[in-house]
This record gives sequence, C-alpha cells and structure tokens, in this order.
Amino acid sequence: MNLLSSLFGFLFRIGYFGPLVVGILDSSFLILPFGNDFVVVGLVAQHHSGTPWYVLSAAVGSTLGVLVLALVSRKLGEKGLQRIVGAARYKKLSSKISNRAGLAVAVGALAPPPFPFTTVIAAVSALNYPLWRTLVVNFFARLVRFTLLALIALKFGANVILLAKSTPFKWAMSIFICACIAASAWSIWKWLQEPHRRYSARAVPARPVR
Repeated sequence: MNLLSSLFGFLFRIGYFGPLVVGILDSSFLILPFGNDFVVVGLVAQHHSGTPWYVLSAAVGSTLGVLVLALVSRKLGEKGLQRIVGAARYKKLSSKISNRAGLAVAVGALAPPPFPFTTVIAAVSALNYPLWRTLVVNFFARLVRFTLLALIALKFGANVILLAKSTPFKWAMSIFICACIAASAWSIWKWLQEPHRRYSARAVPARPVR
C-alpha cells in the first residue's frame, strides 16, 4: 500500500503533468485500465480550479500515446500485428472496422475496459487509416470522456476522496496495479519480440523450389 500511496502521491505532485504521463503510457503499450480515469477524478476532486487543465492534459497524453502506438503498428503491418494480438482476434476486429475505422476509434476512446482500445488503434493503423484522423478522433473522444469524469468528480469529490483513503480500496488498487504491471510486461515483451521475428525471417535464406 505504501507503493500505491507513493505512486499516486507522485502523480498528484506533478499536477497537470500527471494525466499527461499516465495518458501516454495507458494509450500506448502498457495495460492500465481506468488508470487515467482514477488520476483525473482524484486531481479534480482535490483541486476543482484545475479541472479544464487536467482534462486537457489527459486527452493530450492519450493522443500522444496513440501516436506512438500507431506509428509502430503501421511499421509492423497486418502480419506483424496478427502474430502479436492473434490472427483470429485481429481478423475479427479488422472485418468490423475496415469500413468504420473512425467510428471504431471514437467508440474505443469513449468506452471503458474491457473494450480493446489499443488493439483497435493498432488495427486501424495497420489498415492505413489516416494517422491525422486517428489522432483527431481520439483527442476529441477522450476530451468528452474525461470531461464527463471530471463533472462526476466535481459533484461527488468528497466521497471520492474518502473512498480513496479507505483501506479496502488501497488493497484492491495494490492488487490491481500488480496485475497491470504483469500484463504490461507481457504485452511489451510480445511487441519487442516481433522485430526479432521479422529479422530472423529475413536472415534465413529461402529454399529453392524443386
């Protein structure tokens, strides 16, 4: 629980940069379900006057994270992503979003977990959906999402702070963070392995056809 307190204490101390940092991590390769939601709600509940800046910081952070993920996904291409997320899962997603990529990005940015947000971004990027559209749609959708969360925090701020200080919540969050760290490590490992697979495939000479 000390780790949890230190983590959130650090995010709260850096103020407006807290949602920015978590947004970049959460929307790229790490798995942090509700991570930025908790940060935004906690900051708004404690400092009402900074609400617009916390919301904007979270939306910008998410968009920067999406930019990183999209660039890597476009480089890997469809085959690379199929090996990372699974061929069946990728095929199912790509068939649904091939003609509605913008809508898929918007829904992903607005929807809470377990909606596969990062997989959707990776898929639309591999399908060469315009990068600028991906970023713009994500930014405004995230802006709406974090604005709604901020309004909730403004109304129930005192209750949010009491809940965050409770022992059961701290234990639950500690377990949740440990699970996120393990899942993130696995996710990053899979992404890092893909370039090595591609290099190995190029390094092995093709056998002559007889």
